[in-house]
Amino acid sequence: MNARTIECAPVAPKSVETLVFRYPVATPVQTSFGIMPDRPALFVRITDEDGTVGWGEVWCNFPSVGAEHRARLVESALSPRLVGKRFETPAAAFDDMSEAMAVLAIQTGEYGPLAQAIAGIDIALWDLSARKRKQPLWKLLGGTSPRIGTYASGLNPDRPERLALTRQSEGHRNFKLKVGFGIERDVENLKALRAVLGDDATLMTDANQAWTLAQAKECAPRLEGFGLRWLEEPIRADQPWEAWASLAETTKIPLAAGENLSSDKAFDEAIAARVLAYVQPDLGKWGGFSRCLGVADRVRDAGLTFCPHWLGGGVGLLASAHLLAAAGGNGLLEIDSNPNPLRDELAGPLRKLDSGMCTLTDAPGLGEIPDLRDFAPLGKWLR
Repeated sequence: MNARTIECAPVAPKSVETLVFRYPVATPVQTSFGIMPDRPALFVRITDEDGTVGWGEVWCNFPSVGAEHRARLVESALSPRLVGKRFETPAAAFDDMSEAMAVLAIQTGEYGPLAQAIAGIDIALWDLSARKRKQPLWKLLGGTSPRIGTYASGLNPDRPERLALTRQSEGHRNFKLKVGFGIERDVENLKALRAVLGDDATLMTDANQAWTLAQAKECAPRLEGFGLRWLEEPIRADQPWEAWASLAETTKIPLAAGENLSSDKAFDEAIAARVLAYVQPDLGKWGGFSRCLGVADRVRDAGLTFCPHWLGGGVGLLASAHLLAAAGGNGLLEIDSNPNPLRDELAGPLRKLDSGMCTLTDAPGLGEIPDLRDFAPLGKWLR
């Protein structure tokens, strides 16, 4: 897994359940590449042979039927690899699933959905293992402090200052704006944010791969007057690192990316290129704890900043928080600003901020999580 010594408990899954929710929203989340008309969540509930329960979450924001599809991948392809078996570590289960699905991923072209399903299972197995050890995950994984920094993300291009002000009143001090909707509109939104939040607020931007390299070189300098901490995914994530380096030479804004990288090799190449100041794996999209903690260590060893990406429900948000606390450093936890009870009702200590900081508890695993089978009132429960 990585160079850390982690004394985790073995896991022996007796059952693997998937629970799909969709919460209808009044204001869809807008990105430069598409709109999310509702907020889906795919939770994984794994019960050990001794009765201990662990929770995980699978990335499933796109397409509109992505949550249901990934749930069926868990049930049909991955659950049979787990139930009735014993693994000395969750990482051993991760390796077993990844090896078993390698040919199927090639055959079907389902690299992403399979990796995401495995990642969500991995989160649940680590939660399960930590609960058996009666330790919080952040501590089991080697963290020394439960206190982490946060930022409010997902600020849409339609009057983002209104939502940002609300989140500021709730304790946020760092804010990330969606850009890529036309440079004039992006600039006006940044002006509005700076005007209402003040000079002490930290601002970041996320273009969600909106620009070509030429467009990014034209747009990035227009954003430099706002003191941005980073510019995230200004170009496509699959562009060669030479292109990213060329962009970095044209702007003073530090670059960030990582949510769309999906292998140790890809992250190692990103780190070696030294063009990203902030590296942002999404543990529900690839790797879970079994891979992303190692990535975080290599990011920090290289003198870069690790910031986990997350834009989903509360289980994955808690997992991202524990990952960041375990990794240490001065990274920030992404907390979506948009209304979503599938996140808020499960976020526990992350709902209470103090000047942009939050503190995880010493409760075992991810902490207290209600039985999500009782959460049907939060939206359309499909399983």
